[in-house]
Amino acid sequence: MRFVKGHGTENDFVILPDPDGALDLTAEAVARLCDRRAGIGADGVLRVVRTKAMDLDGAGLDDAGLGEAEWFMDYRNADGSIAEMCGNGTRVFARYLVDAGLAAPGEWDIATRAGLKRVTLGASGEVSVDMGAPVALGPGEASIGGAVFRGERVSMGNPHLACRTDRPVAALDLSRAPDFDPAVYPDGVNVEFYRPIGDRHLEMRVFERGSGETRSCGTGTVAAAVAAAGGTGPGEWTVDVPGGRLTVTLDGRTSHLRGPAVLVAEGETRPGWI
Repeated sequence: MRFVKGHGTENDFVILPDPDGALDLTAEAVARLCDRRAGIGADGVLRVVRTKAMDLDGAGLDDAGLGEAEWFMDYRNADGSIAEMCGNGTRVFARYLVDAGLAAPGEWDIATRAGLKRVTLGASGEVSVDMGAPVALGPGEASIGGAVFRGERVSMGNPHLACRTDRPVAALDLSRAPDFDPAVYPDGVNVEFYRPIGDRHLEMRVFERGSGETRSCGTGTVAAAVAAAGGTGPGEWTVDVPGGRLTVTLDGRTSHLRGPAVLVAEGETRPGWI
């Protein structure tokens, strides 16, 4: 099985080229690939498949214009579960397509389980993604070791709970999943903890469902910016995560995420290993 390894602010992925949709990618195979000691190691898998080769009905997806995009990002969490969307993954996916000669630098759409996402990128450098309109769903809360953190529920096509803290986020213990009300989040939730450190400037850590704490989360940075903005209006936010820095732009209509996307290695898995 051919693979490429890449990351966006150290949120890392195994990229599997599968243009014709021939790969039977099981949850067990994903978990083995993402294992950091016995596998390649990653926060998730990006399967690169042509949209026309995807069984959209079988995947429970309404076409909703997805067929207008040549490529579909089939994203899986590190535990093998299927996720709707991944902001850092979308940037890495786009960088792979350009690097592999499957798309030209410029502006075009990628199909995802959360709909079409428009990317803008050059032959090298940062990638920008139109993440769509954030949906604020009201207050929520999570707890760590009995300490309660109140925040805002935000949908970015996937579920988020962005909680403000007034102490450095490095002090938080994210060695286990934060507690939350499963009745509110029956499919789980990505939990962000953010602290304002300047004018429209945040630091953030995140615990992602299906992957654990990651060095960065693209949709999570947008959710944190939305929660921090609190309806203050359009603007650009800088979000520092353990893996680097991302820029979020909120314009009252949609949201944009900009940051690095880096490919670091490629190779083949050993026959019979998966």
